Amino acid sequence: MALRSARVAQGRTLSQVALRAGISLGYLSEVERGVKEVSSEMLASICDALGVPLSHVLTVAARGALSSEAASNNSLLMAA
Repeated sequence: MALRSARVAQGRTLSQVALRAGISLGYLSEVERGVKEVSSEMLASICDALGVPLSHVLTVAARGALSSEAASNNSLLMAA
């Protein structure tokens, strides 16, 4: 989500970012949608292409995971 948000905020297309990162448009699309797992090296290339710090993307992802985990735990507590 952080990658797509950054790309859209910059007004850039998937094609532009994929070309600059040296990856295929389809692969970038799948990474943005969370369909494909991405290596740390590839993620760094995408972040460089977007001019976004890798640490920012990882922080956003971690916050999303924590929110999902908290929601899941709350659902389990309510069911008990």
